[in-house]
Amino acid sequence: MQFARQVGIPVFYKGELIAEHRPDLIVADEVVVEVKSVERFNTVFLAQMLTYLRITGLHVGLILNFNRSAMKDGVRRVSLNEPLRL
Repeated sequence: MQFARQVGIPVFYKGELIAEHRPDLIVADEVVVEVKSVERFNTVFLAQMLTYLRITGLHVGLILNFNRSAMKDGVRRVSLNEPLRL
């Protein structure tokens, strides 16, 4: 499966480069993946993923938290087309 790691995505405001974001992975040019290993999920992770989705033009992201006893409990799907659940 095709993927890219830490691809720099420039962010412009009024024609000026103001930042460059680097999502952990972009898989098959369709899914943004952010990898975490945290004790507690923070809503900042959702904001970060939504920013990545908006600037890449992609619609689906996964936040993977490896600090869980079962990986299925550490997967959070985020979509621009669905309401957020906090």
